[in-house]
Amino acid sequence: MSKEKTKLKLGLPKGSLQEATVKMFRKAGFYVGISDRSYFPSIDDDDIECILFRAQEMARYVEDGILDAGITGNDWILENGANVVRVAELIYAKQSMRPVRWVLAVPQDSKIKGVKALQGKTIATELVNDTKNYLKKNKVKADVEFSWGATEVKAKIGVDAIVEVTETGSSLRANNLREVCTICESTTQLIANRKSWMIPWKRDKIENLAMLLKGAILAEEMVGLKMNVQKKDLKGVLALLPALKKPTIANLTDPDWVDVETIIDEKTVRHLIPNLKKAGAQGIIEYPLNKVIY
Repeated sequence: MSKEKTKLKLGLPKGSLQEATVKMFRKAGFYVGISDRSYFPSIDDDDIECILFRAQEMARYVEDGILDAGITGNDWILENGANVVRVAELIYAKQSMRPVRWVLAVPQDSKIKGVKALQGKTIATELVNDTKNYLKKNKVKADVEFSWGATEVKAKIGVDAIVEVTETGSSLRANNLREVCTICESTTQLIANRKSWMIPWKRDKIENLAMLLKGAILAEEMVGLKMNVQKKDLKGVLALLPALKKPTIANLTDPDWVDVETIIDEKTVRHLIPNLKKAGAQGIIEYPLNKVIY
């Protein structure tokens, strides 16, 4: 890094997204080390300085220029009304590789069956503004109060309903709550400060980071397959392979055989490999991927 440059200040989410984010950075080629006693993680890139912030606050700090870029949820960008550059959508969450949902939930024995039944009721949530906007669209007037946490409990002891984030619904079920409707879906986002985005080296750094993270996320649910195939069986084997592009085929020292290599969805492997074997493929090797970049 040249002396004229300052470091790129990058906000990483503290809390539920923290572990998944560190994992994705590792697959993208960056080692991030987080100490229990520090809000300044180490990273093996001299151009980047990492700072931990709660995802709920990240968009505001990026907008204000405290951070050049940060990772947060689309829900919190909207909730804060933040004027930031949306660099990339990064579809991963705490437990899965899919968007999270903010859902309106009530106790199992509640008489509330739909959003209209919330007229005049009290709702607790962290996502106050988005919840109010949803109610307004549905022409419902209700009291929406901010929840500092443990929101699921409040549906049993003080409010009529809650709006809470969920990936699988397991926490709601564990607390004997029933989903009424989905307020919104949210994905993880890489965002940038507008002034920082206009600085060429910072923009280039952020764009490269986005490319590598997206490649790591895409690779998360994919694997590589290699196999040897006799030329007489090649047509049948190729017909079974759903590749990103056409499979790579290379000649072997034996003129009657070729090497076939491809990338596929990991979920299909357990069904595909037995069929490949039956079609004549031999020496089949499955291997994990760190990044897939188009």
